[in-house]
Amino acid sequence: MKIYIAADHAGFYLKKTLIQYLGIKGYEVEDCGAYEMDEKDDYPDFIVPCAKKVASDKDSLGIVIGGSGNGEAIAANKVKGIRAAVYNSGRAEIAKLAREHNNANILSLGARFITPDEAKRAVTAWLEAEFEGGRHEARLKKMEEIDK
Repeated sequence: MKIYIAADHAGFYLKKTLIQYLGIKGYEVEDCGAYEMDEKDDYPDFIVPCAKKVASDKDSLGIVIGGSGNGEAIAANKVKGIRAAVYNSGRAEIAKLAREHNNANILSLGARFITPDEAKRAVTAWLEAEFEGGRHEARLKKMEEIDK
C-alpha cells in the first residue's frame, strides 16, 4: 500500500520521523512536502496536492501533519473523495475508529500535541484497521451525495 505524506513547518520533523518509521514497516511512502523547514510556508500548498494524490489512487492512504492537525484536515477534506480525520491527543483507538467507522483515507496529525511515539501508535492503529462497512456504509453514502 502506498502512503502519501505531507506537512507544513509545524509537522516537518514529525513527518521525517514517520517516513523513516513507515519505511521500516515496509510501506511505500511518497513525500509530498514540505521538503525544507520554512516557518513561513502554508499548509494548503502541501496538504491539497497530497489529498489529490490519495483521491486519485484508491488503493493509497495519506498522512498530513501540522500544528494541531485541524487546518490540515479541513484543507484535505476540500478534495472530493477525501475523508480526513484528526488525531492530536488521547488514545490511539481514536485513529483506529476513524478507519473502522468513517473509512478515513487521510489521518491528520497535530504535531504540537503528540509525541513521535504517540504518532507512531496512532498511525499503526489506523493503518492496521479496516473499514467495517455495514451501518457505517449508509452514512458514508449520505455524505457522498453531498459532494455531488
